[in-house]
Amino acid sequence: MMGPFRCIADLRGQLMESPIWDDKRETLFACDIQGRKIHEIDLDHGPLREWAFEAEVASLGLAESGRLVVALARQVIVFDPEAETRETLWNGYDEPQTSRLNDGKVGPDGAFWVGSMDGRPVREPISKLYRVTADGHAEIKAQGCEVSNGLAWTSDGATLFHSDSRGPWIDRYDFDVADGEISGRTRICTLDEASGRPDGGACDAQGGYWSAGVSAGFLNHFDRGGRLLGRFPVPVPAPTMPCFCGPDLTLIAITSHRLVAQDALDAAPQSGGVHLAQAPVAGAKIARMRGV
Repeated sequence: MMGPFRCIADLRGQLMESPIWDDKRETLFACDIQGRKIHEIDLDHGPLREWAFEAEVASLGLAESGRLVVALARQVIVFDPEAETRETLWNGYDEPQTSRLNDGKVGPDGAFWVGSMDGRPVREPISKLYRVTADGHAEIKAQGCEVSNGLAWTSDGATLFHSDSRGPWIDRYDFDVADGEISGRTRICTLDEASGRPDGGACDAQGGYWSAGVSAGFLNHFDRGGRLLGRFPVPVPAPTMPCFCGPDLTLIAITSHRLVAQDALDAAPQSGGVHLAQAPVAGAKIARMRGV
């Protein structure tokens, strides 16, 4: 059984995203893209610290050093939350000025995977998925989406899920942990507004894929082939990403945004916060970036 959800961080960020469980600090990090902030949250005591940046903070990953790998709008940096220092990892992003980086995670190959999005009102499938390594090299791994999203790997590292929030579809790849090569691209499902356009995603320990249905107020649970295993309502209209967390990864956190109609915000004033519930299954352990 899922839930019930409770709000653990009533941040009311415009566009909260990219929750990630830091098993060393035993805290959760998340970003407010439009607020240009990173937040650190204790599961029991709520917000702990926050840091502001000069550009949109699109997504986060963990490094083996304890630092954070951070995708800003047009570059990837490594940020130390303790010393508050930063280093540029990759600044070769050269897509149109109307585009920016978006969803990103560290893969089981130890590299940071990050996609982009077309930020124009009428989007086109011009966005890309990049693999950024510790030496600052970036390689394009996939193309042809409007809003790259939903990155998540199964616990054995053999499967990568990737979505286009505006496609709206979810793809599956075979993944080579040794060198980060992907193959066998397969469209496992196509969604719509009512079923929940696929935003951020996470994998459970059994190989299932959890997708934030941002347009419908659901978490959608799929098997590897794209069969819907469950649809779980959440207490906000626009969930943006699930994250398994807690010492045994049996809790699930969701971020959300406030870019919805006023009547929806009136009904769910804690939109733009972080909500937490007991998960019906444990999550897959998240990888850390090596060499940074």
